[in-house]
Amino acid sequence: MTSKIIATELNYPLYTIQMDKLVTKYMGETSIKLRQIFDVIAENEGVYLFDEFDAIASERSLENDVGEMRRVLNSFLQFIEQDTSNSIIIAITNNPKLLDKALFRRFDDIIHYNIPNEYQIKTLMENKLANFVNEDIITSGLIEKATNLSHAEISRVCEDTIKISVLNKRKIEIKLLEEMIKERKSAYFSGGNDC
Repeated sequence: MTSKIIATELNYPLYTIQMDKLVTKYMGETSIKLRQIFDVIAENEGVYLFDEFDAIASERSLENDVGEMRRVLNSFLQFIEQDTSNSIIIAITNNPKLLDKALFRRFDDIIHYNIPNEYQIKTLMENKLANFVNEDIITSGLIEKATNLSHAEISRVCEDTIKISVLNKRKIEIKLLEEMIKERKSAYFSGGNDC
């Protein structure tokens, strides 16, 4: 979400680099692809989002470290140091503890997102639903139900609610929002995930 906002505010296109498409099983090929990405970054101004960044940027001293991934990370560190473009490079992870410490010196800003508080939940929901509801339907009970969801999950709740409302020609009501929160929480917190 942050990347989309930055791209919109700068009037830049947003490009997402997906690690599953970048990392290959062939020695040296991942670094070659990474070089090609940085060549594009230099030639085309934009916001470049490296999603699931820990896939290539894990701490080099970890016991399960693979030599090839260490070389990929070293390549990334060199490419980012050499970058003189006006592009914005953003790397995201849900596992910051896995990241190599050298990365934190290479980025201008490090942003940590915590679970939103009640005020942030209310503000986020009001902003997401602003074009679809006329009255204030974000109650304290609804906010309480959304507690422990991330910003992204709350946004998805609102987007899913809007989608159902539009497709079924149904008015957005508290009950529908509560159903989407319950659905999101059951998907998010079930299955043994440590979310």
